Amino acid sequence: MSNVNLRRMTVEDVDGVHAIEEATFAKPWSRQSFYEEMTRNVCARYLVAETESGEIIGFAGVWIVMDEGHITNIAVRQDWRGQGIGKRLTAALVQYASNLGVSYMTLEVRRSNETAQHIYRSLGFQQVGVRKRYYEDNGEDALFMVCDQMPPVDPEFTEENP
Repeated sequence: MSNVNLRRMTVEDVDGVHAIEEATFAKPWSRQSFYEEMTRNVCARYLVAETESGEIIGFAGVWIVMDEGHITNIAVRQDWRGQGIGKRLTAALVQYASNLGVSYMTLEVRRSNETAQHIYRSLGFQQVGVRKRYYEDNGEDALFMVCDQMPPVDPEFTEENP
């Protein structure tokens, strides 16, 4: 997996990210939503996973408000799943948020998505509640998870504009 690079998402990545979003989720975000995340939402930070040839194969996003980070969405292209990319993206996103002063992170995950739950738990997230009938497509419950054990800030971190 050393041939996969993680970096901050840019406007040029919107089409690739949106294609993964559409292939992954029953109620995907629009292309315009991702464009606005990159151009208008000052709280949004996204990372992408890309191959050596620059092909986008995964992404993860967070909204940062004050000292809270809320993970918005994480997805890996179907043909790249099971290789640890989702866990790498999530861990990198948590580190990124920590570097920006986030002291805890939250997320919702489908009750049926045990793979994602396992990744989140391995990174320090704990279930603290249930959001009943959270998902519009089928009325499935979401587990509400929180991570309040953030990694130490990387002293070498600097944020560049995408």
